[in-house]
Amino acid sequence: MKYPENITEIAALQPDYLGFIFWEKSSRMMDVGLLPELPETTKKVGVFVDATATEIRSKINQYQLDIVQLHGNESANFCTEIKQLNVEIIKVFSIGTNFDFSVLEQFLPMVDYFLFDTKGKLPGGNGVTFDWNVLENYPFEKPFFLSGGIGINEIEAIIEFQKTKVAEKCIAIDVNSQFETKPGLKNTIELEKFKKLLYEHEI
Repeated sequence: MKYPENITEIAALQPDYLGFIFWEKSSRMMDVGLLPELPETTKKVGVFVDATATEIRSKINQYQLDIVQLHGNESANFCTEIKQLNVEIIKVFSIGTNFDFSVLEQFLPMVDYFLFDTKGKLPGGNGVTFDWNVLENYPFEKPFFLSGGIGINEIEAIIEFQKTKVAEKCIAIDVNSQFETKPGLKNTIELEKFKKLLYEHEI
């Protein structure tokens, strides 16, 4: 999210999480000084790509972030350092066909969730889904977010995915680029429709 009025509109849909990108190379870079008031049930997620602990601490304090999403090459030791800032941590991994899930093991003690998205040219926001069947090889109990180009057209695929064993560990569907009219500006009507369709199927 990027624009105050749009943030307010989307927050009215009461999402569980709202993401704010703090990466200067992103067209969705969040540079608003003050966030609009959000529902108490909506957690604020700050998204960082290889930022320093000092930068992350500053944004946590400025925006009262609940969660830090680490979208770069951050180490397990770095995650431990960030965990001491009294926030939850989402560590992102981009998934290809032959992804080695064993690399996640070192992160298990200090992260709260993983987020799996599509391996692409950019660290996120590529607008393409990956083959969710790869997740059948996910061996851990740590809950995860499912991401990567998810939009209205994926409703049926999500419903089918929810029938799988691994889906029991999926606690959130992360949506972004498929609902944008321009980077950082979300289509409220389409997101409301998406949410309604998911709830109709009790996702």
